[in-house]
Amino acid sequence: MNLKMAMYLTITATASRASCRAFSFSAPPARISSFSGAVARRSHVPRTTRRFSTETRTEETIASSTSTEEEEVVANLQSPFLRIMRDRGFLFQCTNLSELDEILLANQNSSFTATTEEGTNQAVSAYLGFDATADSLHVGSLLQIMILRHYQKCGHRPIVLIGGGTSKVGDPTGKDESRVLLSDEAIARNMAGISKVFEKFLTFANSEDVGAGGGKASDAIMVNNDEWLNELRYLQFLRDYGTHFTINRMLSFESVKQRLSREAPFSFLEFNYMILQAYDFLELNRRYGARLQLGGSDQWGNMISGVELGRRVDGVSLFALTAPLITTSDGKKMGKTAGGAVWLNGDKLSEYDYWQFWRNTSDEDVIRFLKLFTELPLEEIEVMEGWKGADINKAKVVLADEATALLHGRECLDAIHQTVDTMFKSGGGNGSASTESLNRIYVTQEDLSDGSGVKIIDLFVRLGLASSKKEARRLIQGGGAKLNEEKVEDENAVVTEADFGEGKEVTLRAGKKRAGVVELN
Repeated sequence: MNLKMAMYLTITATASRASCRAFSFSAPPARISSFSGAVARRSHVPRTTRRFSTETRTEETIASSTSTEEEEVVANLQSPFLRIMRDRGFLFQCTNLSELDEILLANQNSSFTATTEEGTNQAVSAYLGFDATADSLHVGSLLQIMILRHYQKCGHRPIVLIGGGTSKVGDPTGKDESRVLLSDEAIARNMAGISKVFEKFLTFANSEDVGAGGGKASDAIMVNNDEWLNELRYLQFLRDYGTHFTINRMLSFESVKQRLSREAPFSFLEFNYMILQAYDFLELNRRYGARLQLGGSDQWGNMISGVELGRRVDGVSLFALTAPLITTSDGKKMGKTAGGAVWLNGDKLSEYDYWQFWRNTSDEDVIRFLKLFTELPLEEIEVMEGWKGADINKAKVVLADEATALLHGRECLDAIHQTVDTMFKSGGGNGSASTESLNRIYVTQEDLSDGSGVKIIDLFVRLGLASSKKEARRLIQGGGAKLNEEKVEDENAVVTEADFGEGKEVTLRAGKKRAGVVELN
């Protein structure tokens, strides 16, 4: 077997429940090993070996060698979901992979109804958590959303867990210092903002079906962990669950060790986060039958805690599966650009700017991102992998089109293409360029009536063409700022009513590929 796809993957050495039971909180698990193997569908073997960058690798995921048995388990996966995870590059770590493969294969039919009658197959419920730390998710969360989408399309039920409760604590993973504590009002506002995007990717059950046994087995549900965390009685919670966690074990987690090694304090509030996340898994299993937790590899320690808590307290067999933390080829985190975060909500980032983010993908990343962030068949992507030179740019357009269509709908692509063609390929500035798909802001007659106008650096920031006034000044100093087609020379320049002429809008441009519209109201 010629196996060439390299990925980090943790699986148990045996496929039985006993291997999970061998895990102990008081010592590193003896039956979970690290697999850096070469696995792929034979018809989709990449030409080169790629390893995804990750922020942390804990002692749970490190081992000196791998076995042929483990490689065979991964190479011979049968369930459609796990095969997709493997072939597209989502698979990083998993507990009891063979057993999970069997369960998913036996319960994959999306026509199953969510009943509890004896002998009736049910889709397997899996959850993935998103804390409400901002009013929109950004591209860094898209990998996880795509996993939920694939999971549902394979006939299983995704549970979107919104962390209304855990957002009050703050996840310390990967943070140099404590998060700013959010008010209940801010958390509610953020929850409303981030909830919007999931309906673009998932099919949800009707509210009356949730918990009533109705609807399709694969219908997604969205829940808020504040429902149960806010009702916990502290002393009773400690007595019921505190004995299942040891400080020795918690201190061994890489995320904790990293925080302790830094100068910033690590509060007891944040230290509770891993316990609450583990309890979430237990509660979701009790309420909705969740068997699998999905997440990023930085959450592996917390997820394993939930698997073990379910076994210790309720005697249930639960599973954890992680995806790699994706970085670009130059080592940067996904979702960050010079202009700031690449938001998923349309009111925070225009369809055009979202499309341009994907169009600007580096040559080294385009094939990998086509597998992760689009649903194009792997056969088509394999053909594009052989494209060279200018053809790589065609692959980038395909990536931008497909990723944008998933989030904003395919109907927005015509306006985006027209904007690109008229503004950038034909030079623009001739009055015929379409600006329909560009991000836009508004100014009023009152803003301009005193004759002093509006500072152009403020407009660049408001449009998201610069992340700060300082960056806007650097853009002007570097010659990359334009008002319509005129280069902006003065960093103290203002936009006045005269700049609009007989029209109602002006176009600001940052470099060759980013632009926005200021419209006079």
